[in-house]
Amino acid sequence: MSITVLLSFLLFTGFVVAFTYNKVKNDKNTSQDGFFLGGRSLTGGLIASSLILTNLSATSFVGMSAQAYTHNMSVMGWEVASGVTLVIIALMLVPRYLKQGITTIPDFLESRYDMSVKKFVTLLFLCQYVINILPTTLYAGAVVLGEIFDVQALLNISEFSSIALISATIGLLGFFYAIYGGLKAVVIADTINGVGLIVGGMMIPVFGLMVLGEGSFGAGLDILLYAAPEKLQSVGTETDPLPFSTLFTGLLLVNLYYWGTDQSIIQRALGAKNLKEGQKGVILAGAIKVISPLFLIIPGIIAFHMFGADAGNPDTMYTRLVNEVLPKPLVGFFVAVMFGAILSTFNGVLNSSTTLFALNVYKPLFGQGKTDEELVGKGRIFGVVIAIISVCIAPFIMYAPEGLFQYLQMVAGFFSVPIFTIVFVGYISKRVPALAAKVALVVFVSSYAAMQLVFKTPIHFLHQLAILFVVCTALMFIIGYFMPREDDYVMPVNENIDVTPWKFRFEASAIILYMVLGAYVMFSDVGFVSDDPTIMQVYGVCGIVMLVGIFGRLAKRKKGIEATV
Repeated sequence: MSITVLLSFLLFTGFVVAFTYNKVKNDKNTSQDGFFLGGRSLTGGLIASSLILTNLSATSFVGMSAQAYTHNMSVMGWEVASGVTLVIIALMLVPRYLKQGITTIPDFLESRYDMSVKKFVTLLFLCQYVINILPTTLYAGAVVLGEIFDVQALLNISEFSSIALISATIGLLGFFYAIYGGLKAVVIADTINGVGLIVGGMMIPVFGLMVLGEGSFGAGLDILLYAAPEKLQSVGTETDPLPFSTLFTGLLLVNLYYWGTDQSIIQRALGAKNLKEGQKGVILAGAIKVISPLFLIIPGIIAFHMFGADAGNPDTMYTRLVNEVLPKPLVGFFVAVMFGAILSTFNGVLNSSTTLFALNVYKPLFGQGKTDEELVGKGRIFGVVIAIISVCIAPFIMYAPEGLFQYLQMVAGFFSVPIFTIVFVGYISKRVPALAAKVALVVFVSSYAAMQLVFKTPIHFLHQLAILFVVCTALMFIIGYFMPREDDYVMPVNENIDVTPWKFRFEASAIILYMVLGAYVMFSDVGFVSDDPTIMQVYGVCGIVMLVGIFGRLAKRKKGIEATV
């Protein structure tokens, strides 16, 4: 291992730790809002960075590059389609959440249905976090860092010991951010790492194309575009990991669940100082997601051209590319950024777990009359416990059977879309009772289990989730028709939060939607690899027209404001 790599890694990581500590050292974080929601003081930039860093981890870089290496760019649907989802959430869900002033999604479910629904969903969240997300995040991070630093050879230890050591290190730092500093520390660190992640991530394809073109970026780009154009196909078939048809069915629902109702994600928006900043942050995160295939997926295709189709385990291609194309000081910097992304996912989920436990488990059962400081203290203790459990579980994942990652994606369907279904119906209806939510959860989970484990239904699991969503939504309305609530549900209002929307939200949303369309146009048969540039030219002209219209609208609005003044 190069000493230069190690030093640059330690310097950047140390800077992030020191900067974050300096920003939060005087914050007591003893109130509910202070610890769990950053004092409801988060700005758009902090929210966007934290959303992206919580979302991205080593599994994103390694897994998506691996799928591009073995297949094509169809997997980019997970990223690009998130742009559409985040626009929907910014315009529809964030205003509702902030208007209510909720701290957790189960808080809404209690208000809309009853306490038993809240408890059930809270347990689903906690089980997923403690058993699944936290240990696998630690494991994936340990594998990536272990390969780059060659910890096993450096310390002359076994692979198991190497993974255990790195997992414990990540867990310790995650504890520092999430348990000591609360959400504010998490998002401050995420902001620094977020900038570094985008900069460092974009360096990989740039340097990769230069190496591929033997020093010429243009020559490398020609190889990327024309040597194997089928690799740039984003419109996936039924044999690809992500068929294009799923974008309009289960993928949309999974994304709506993840970005709009998953506690570890939406908690960033819930901590916004006002609706304006919350919408800014969510929409900006959407823009970043649309461009993320450039540094998540393109490296896998570059690796295909550099190393060949049978160069070994696809999961190792990304780290191999990083080591071969980046100058040594930049390798250390990028690994530090990657470390930050791994850490962010871990500490983000850890913070959300403490929030759910303290407010939705401990407080209803034992916390009546307890002060905010006592509740935060119990949350911290729970965080310590699950951090230790996760660190202990992580090394043993190396013994899991092949295909665990894909299996876990499938298993996520047991809780993701079912939860979104009852949240969705809860918002669009006033008379559907708590009984309907309970029945829908049981029917959805049991039916999905039967499809996956008993009947082995051949259709894609995302299509299965879409079918069950329609069925269970209809079932809830049927129950609501025959056994409605005694009175209409009235959404509570928190007057302490400014819910004035961002005035440029529609213009920004239009730009993101246009970017999503452009991504699929460019990476398709009518895009970069096409001999006929007509479609690309039409797309460009439409973009110019749209921008002219947006700027005209803004100028008209400015004149209107000046006239009123």
